[in-house]
Amino acid sequence: MNPTQGLAPTSCAPPPIGTEAVCLVVDEMHASLEPMLAAIGVRINYCPTLTPGEVPAALAAFPYEGMMVRSKLRVTAELLAHGPQLRYVARAGAGTDNIDVAAMSAAGISLLNAPEGNRDAVGEYTLGLLLALFRNIARADREVRAGQWQREANRGEEVGGKTIGILGYGHMGKAFARRLSGFGCTVLAHDSNPAIGSDEYATLVSLAELQARAQVLSLHIPYSAANHHFVNAALMAGFPQPFWLLNTARGEVLDHAALQHGLQAGQVRGAALDVLDNEKLGQLSASQQATFEVLRQAPNVVLSPHIGGWTHQSYARINEVLVEKIRAFRAGAGAGNVGS
Repeated sequence: MNPTQGLAPTSCAPPPIGTEAVCLVVDEMHASLEPMLAAIGVRINYCPTLTPGEVPAALAAFPYEGMMVRSKLRVTAELLAHGPQLRYVARAGAGTDNIDVAAMSAAGISLLNAPEGNRDAVGEYTLGLLLALFRNIARADREVRAGQWQREANRGEEVGGKTIGILGYGHMGKAFARRLSGFGCTVLAHDSNPAIGSDEYATLVSLAELQARAQVLSLHIPYSAANHHFVNAALMAGFPQPFWLLNTARGEVLDHAALQHGLQAGQVRGAALDVLDNEKLGQLSASQQATFEVLRQAPNVVLSPHIGGWTHQSYARINEVLVEKIRAFRAGAGAGNVGS
């Protein structure tokens, strides 16, 4: 099967009521989804062209057992009221910031997500961003294309010997740490979950110790109201030495204005951002636009369009993870883990 192949949309008309459970899919998914779900007794109504405003009517028109989403739709209490028969919402990816988890819990609906599906992609990409930042890869490429051959100006840093700090040691943070294991660096991690401990790839430390020792800070925490601008001016000021910053998590966990000031003051040596606080570049507020212009023009900043977890392999692997979690849920094993 072509790894880029997606399913062909259906008419989105409510299917005839039969003996099989039916899942409403409102975002584009890899073509492997339909046969995999069929194998566990679940049909799909594949409607990726539905707008968010059309989903409530679609839910109300048929007793769907589940709904599968990516990121275009906000799952709220109001939306869930249109599908009182729903048993689960499956999020095709890791982040659940578009889902009101409390509303789902109140409605007795389980949340299934798939951080295992794209963790390897994110781990690899974060390492790529670190190398691009340390070795000036993007800048050197632009210069050579412009006819400039500047070796000394692009003398870089080596990962070996550095102390890398990972904020959030879930699936994504661990995937990054595993890929650092061959570089001869020290890896520290901090996580607010007391159940997460040290392993062969990273040593769990307090946030204060991570700030005191890390030369690189890589963000892998999910977005929530509590994590909004978690990395802010105060947190950056807790680093006694200038540091590099990587963000492949969610843009909203980072205060971009504070990052701008940190870069301009030399407190942040460089940044690589795969996510922004507003990824609709045509709809930035005046303050967001001003900050983005500074980041866009900074020679020590690498930017990319939220593609850390976006590979041909992860596109299919997310299906595998979600289908297995749906199978386990329907068999009574409970919901899949939620986190990043």
